[in-house]
This record gives sequence, structure tokens and C-alpha cells, in this order.
Amino acid sequence: MNESMGLTNDLQGVLSALPRLRIGVVGDFCLDFYQFVDMSASEISVETGLETLPVREVRYSLGGAGNVVNNLCAMGAQGVRCYGVVGDDPHGELLSRLLKEAGADPDGMLIQAEGWLTQTYTKVMVGEVENPRIDWGNFNRLADDLETQLIQVIARETNELDLLIINQQLVHGIQTPGLRNTLVEIVSRSSSPRCITDSRDYCDEFSGTIRKLNDEEAARLCARVSAPGSPRSAPGDAEDACGMAEQLFERWKVPVLLTRGERGCIIRDETGIDEVPGIVAGGRIDTVGAGDSMLAGTAAALAAGLPLRRAAVLGNLVAGVTVRKLHQTGTATPEEIGELARNADYRFRPELALMPERARYLEGTRIEIVSGPPTGRRFAHAIFDNDGTLSTLRQGWEEVMEPVMVRSILGPFAATADERRRRQVDERVREFIDRTTGVQTLLQMHGLVEMVREHGFVAEEEILSPEGYKEIYNRELMKQVEERIRQVESGELAAEDFLIKGAAELVSALVERGIRVYLASGTDHEDVLREANVLGYGRLFGDAVYGSVGDIHNDPKKIIIGKILETIGRQEGNSIVTFGDGPVEIRETGKRGGYSVGIASNELRRFGLNPAKRKRLIEAGADLIVSDFTQLERLTKLLLAE
Repeated sequence: MNESMGLTNDLQGVLSALPRLRIGVVGDFCLDFYQFVDMSASEISVETGLETLPVREVRYSLGGAGNVVNNLCAMGAQGVRCYGVVGDDPHGELLSRLLKEAGADPDGMLIQAEGWLTQTYTKVMVGEVENPRIDWGNFNRLADDLETQLIQVIARETNELDLLIINQQLVHGIQTPGLRNTLVEIVSRSSSPRCITDSRDYCDEFSGTIRKLNDEEAARLCARVSAPGSPRSAPGDAEDACGMAEQLFERWKVPVLLTRGERGCIIRDETGIDEVPGIVAGGRIDTVGAGDSMLAGTAAALAAGLPLRRAAVLGNLVAGVTVRKLHQTGTATPEEIGELARNADYRFRPELALMPERARYLEGTRIEIVSGPPTGRRFAHAIFDNDGTLSTLRQGWEEVMEPVMVRSILGPFAATADERRRRQVDERVREFIDRTTGVQTLLQMHGLVEMVREHGFVAEEEILSPEGYKEIYNRELMKQVEERIRQVESGELAAEDFLIKGAAELVSALVERGIRVYLASGTDHEDVLREANVLGYGRLFGDAVYGSVGDIHNDPKKIIIGKILETIGRQEGNSIVTFGDGPVEIRETGKRGGYSVGIASNELRRFGLNPAKRKRLIEAGADLIVSDFTQLERLTKLLLAE
């Protein structure tokens, strides 16, 4: 994905151009005011009899058009000019100071002394819970003389800009009918700037400008819903989103960028329609300001001369960085954007993943064709994940990990925590395990350390290292695994009782056809080797068995693919097929041009479909989905073109 879209060259070009570009932002400049409450110091108010909310920490950040500016400056822009209005109040002074500190030019920010409060969102955080927000500026009315003055400033400077960004998110902000009409006139007669508009309420009016809007806004404009928040018939559906983008392009005759949150975005321009997939966050996210980040990244790339569809890819990356920053309207540095560009995991075909009724199957089989058969490929290398793909010895590891994590997080309160707190921890742990299925155990334990610290039940000096928590988990898991191994070795159960149906037969069939096979796992190397030998397929892989070596920076599945590429050359991705039930091996194979078979296995039964795995595997980019290997002959014929 990264290489095919030319991200590296585009990113370097935009970042190198930004310092000399001049970008104007006209819009609703806001201030986000976070107050973090620590109830440990709360007391009962003598006057009201109510609990007080003691504030331990406050945090201010730029919001709205200010967040767009802040993101542009964080990326390296040095010629950003701001056009807006603040009140004659402390919030206005702080907002202007933050703009200047970010590196922007705030000379176009006018002050209205009466009838205007600086738009401020006060967010009171009690633990991880955000209380009802307190908003300032909802009753603002732009004075006639300020409107005239603002128009004059914008008109005077427009021809000096490489790009103009129009932001509107407040009904009672600066975007009066007079200002909207004048902006359209300025853009239409300007000889210089391109213009992109992000308007919640007046998107229809900004003719001649590129439009950026989200799918809910598009639904209202296309009469799919009548008011903000109203449901539409097929929420989040890609076909629906493409239809709306097409409809709006025909109406406006300008390029359209339709954002879809975690599902990426749709672009419709004069060359047709295209889709940019969403980026998997891989942790907790905060979507506040994500649209502003998307706008800033896209606008920077447009100003640097990229077409909208390539600019949107970079905007997607900027938003992908900022959503990872909690309780702030975050920004993305060039280093952070570059890191994500190199390592981004994309979410593919989210609608198909959620809707099994849309599945297409190879005729007469349960083999789901996701992207298409491997036409024209000749496989010489086959990579197999171990747990859940071949072996079920570790089936139920989630049921072992969950209580270990819950006990670790609650610490000394494990036996006494009330039902509400325990439920919060349970839900957090289950979500984390579901999201990290397929990664190394040690990496999951790093996440556990973060969760222990986040919940605050355990004193900092009592928090174990990731290795310490892994040892506890492994000790519990191995009790189960050792008992199963004992049952096989004693003859109580057969090796086949712990194999996905047809697994060993498939590996043997590929070896017989001269295909080199590799075994990969996030489990410790020695354990993988022992378990493969107990179940009888270790000999098929020879010395090509790879497991975790305790280094979170070296995922064994990435190592395997890297070694194969070193052996056969980086242009030979067509010769690799991977079988796995986790997102990691599927994504890494796709990034290198290989073909992947997702094993959506029901590990308890050892055959049949696990719908949750199917969803994860399709979103990771699997080309085929099977639940087991019982239809071995049809599968091998399909893969090997026999």
C-alpha cells in the first residue's frame, strides 16, 4: 500500500515545500480548555452540600480553525495567516498568543469588544469520563463594522496566498451571509490561490472551492437525512458514500473529499472516484479535531501542488497520528507522519467485513473470494501462522489472559473492587485483547503495563515490567498447554484432536509440490518448536520455524517475510502465499505484494467459521477466507492453478 501510493516521495515533497508556501485560514477560531479533576481531594461544599470537583491540571489547545492552523505549523508551514474574530476577553488573548507561539501570523485576527465571547469548549474530565461540555460563544453576533473590516483584510491579502482554507463550524460564528458571498467572489476572481472549504452548515454556498465534508454532512446535503444526527438507511456503507460523492460532484462541478472516520475517505474529481482506506489506530483514540487534522494535511499537500486524491492520502496520515493523542486537539510532526507512513496498517473492505451476506464463494465451496483468485501467480514460498491456523493447543488463551490482566490492573483491589469499576476494567481488557490478537505476547504485556498505570489501582513502584507480567500469564497458560500435551503424549487424545481440520494435510500437499514452507508465531521459539513436534508437523518445516525472541521491535512474522524477500528478491512478492488467523501476518504479506489466505477458524470445534476472525482478517486485507482445510483439493487447485 505505502509503496504503490508513492507516499514517501509525496510526503518528502510536501514537507520540503511547506516552509515557503503561504496558506490562509479564514474561519471559526476556537479554544479547547481541558480541566482534569482528581476526586481524591474532593470535599463537601459547606454552601451547597455537594461534592467539589478539584482540578489537578488544566490544558489549553487550539480548536476549530485554530486547530487547522496548529496542524499546518506543526508540519513545518511558516507562512500561515489567520483571519477570524475573538472576544475582548482572557480566552481571546490566550488564543492569539497560542497562534503566535505555533508560528502563525495572527494579524488578521480581529477583536470584537461587545456581543462576542471567544469560542471556548470547556471539557471537565473526571477520571476517564468527560462531563457535559461548557461552551462559550454560542450567542455571538458579528458586528457590521467587524464584518467589513474582516472582508477588507482577506480581500487585500488573497492574491499573496498559495491556498485559502475556509472553515465553518459555528452557526453563530464569523460566516455571515455577507462574508460567505464575498469569499466566493474573492475566490472566483483571484488569480492565485486554490481554495478548500470545510463547512458544517453552508457547504452548498461556497461555489468554486474544493469541498471537504464528512458522510453525515453529505447525507443531509443529499437529502438522505433531514437534520444532524438523523439516521439514514445505510450508515457507513461505501456504496452509499460513493453515490453521495458522485451526486455532490455533479451538483458542484468541483472535487469532493468525503471523510468516513475510521473507514477512510472517498474522493471524486474530474478523473473519477477513488477510495482511501482507513488507518488502524491500534490503541485508544480521541477523534476530537481529527477532521481539522485531515483538512490541514490535505490542504498542505494541495498547496504543494498534489492532486486531491494524493493529497487526501497525506491528510489521512495526519489524522491517523492525531487521533492517538488523548484529551487534546493534537498535531502531527513530520517525524510522526513519516513513521506512520512507513508502518501504517490499513482497514480494508469494512462493509464486507461487517456483512457476511455480501460474501462471494468459489462455486460449490465455502472458500470466500475476497479480492479475487491468485491469477498469474506461481507460489514458491508458503508462510503458516501456528496458533489458530494449524494448532489449537493454545485454544482459549484469551480466557487465560483476561483474568490475569484484570487481576494485574486491579492489584490490591482485585477482591474488593465494586461492580462498576470491575466492569470498566473487564470491558477495557476484552477490547484490548480483541484488538491485539495476533501480535507478540510481550507486546501485549507492554499494553498491560499502560493499562495498569492508566487505571491507577496499583502504586507506580508496584507495577511490574512487561516481562514480569508475561511470566505470570505464561505460567497460567502453560498449565493448560502442558495438560493437553500430556494427553497427546500419553495417548489419551490424538494429535489430530488439536489440529485445525486438514491442516497437516495442506502443509504436506504443498511440500510435495516443492513449495518451501515456513512456520511463524508470536509465541516463544522453543515452545513453538516443541508443540509443532508434538502435533507431528514440525518435521515438515525443518529449520524454518520462527518464534518470538523477546524483542518487541522484531515481530517474528515480519522477520520471516523479510528473510524470504532477502532470499528471493524484493520483486518476487507474487511467489509468496501466507496462511494465518491473525491480522499481523495478513497485513505484512499484503504490504510486500504477497497473497494471503485468512483462516477464520473456530478453534474450539477445529472446523467451521469464526465470524469475529473473518471480520478482522478481511479488514487486514486477506485475499481468501477459509474456516478450515476440509476442502483441501479445491483450495490447492485454486492456489496452484492445477
